[in-house]
Amino acid sequence: MAEIKESLVVEIELSEAAGVKVLSFMEEDELKPDTAGLRVSVLPGGCSGFQYGLNVEKEVREDDCVVVSQGIRLFVDPFSAQYLKGTLIGYASSFQGSGFTFTNPNSTGGCGCGSSFAV
Repeated sequence: MAEIKESLVVEIELSEAAGVKVLSFMEEDELKPDTAGLRVSVLPGGCSGFQYGLNVEKEVREDDCVVVSQGIRLFVDPFSAQYLKGTLIGYASSFQGSGFTFTNPNSTGGCGCGSSFAV
């Protein structure tokens, strides 16, 4: 297992609804919350410059910061950490669809489709 770097600190959290949804994905993949986690990343792309990435992974990577929220380990790489400080990840469901939402105080704008953001 990779050693976790203590110097990288990211303030990021999951809402209760997001935590429940992530746990259901982990259960489907038969992953245990004490070793697996949710990778939260910021990727170049989209109409506004950046887009979010979420992926359930079996283990932490060597350069990741690990944050625990709602009992789930969140894995964040150093590049993404600079854009995610203070972010709340939620989960919304409606007649129009369902999915994860991001309330990011670092975002200065986004696109009309809501899938990318600018800083």
